[in-house]
Amino acid sequence: MHPFPHHYHVQAQGSASGSVRVATTDAPALDTHAPPEFDGPPGYWSPESLLVASVADCYILSFRGVARASKLEWTSLHVDVEGVLDRVEGVSRFVRFTVKPRLSIASPDRETLARTVLDKAKRTCLVTNSLTAQCELVPSVTFPEAAPAAQ
Repeated sequence: MHPFPHHYHVQAQGSASGSVRVATTDAPALDTHAPPEFDGPPGYWSPESLLVASVADCYILSFRGVARASKLEWTSLHVDVEGVLDRVEGVSRFVRFTVKPRLSIASPDRETLARTVLDKAKRTCLVTNSLTAQCELVPSVTFPEAAPAAQ
């Protein structure tokens, strides 16, 4: 890892109507619009959906690091995040993120460690640590079904 502080640079370009193009070095540019909730067209990323995606993405990346350090072997991790935007004291802001990770591990013997790693990943996620909204973790741990015994 590079020493702190880290600096991230993004450019955005738009006109009086149409999409806003966001870009950074070494990554494809994205065309974004206001979300349908703000009368934008469906089918595009919006600043709101990008923020919620950042919570999910950061959670998985944080989980990877914590799992590696904890020597937790895992099969897959799916994360659903719901961000709630509301009006607070006359200002629109995100007030809550519900993070629902579904982790698959091979052995039920590792469930306690898995739940500890899931919780620690939430506490180390730099995106949610940077937001003022409440962040609730609702994890689940599953185990792949064993193959049926040969008869």
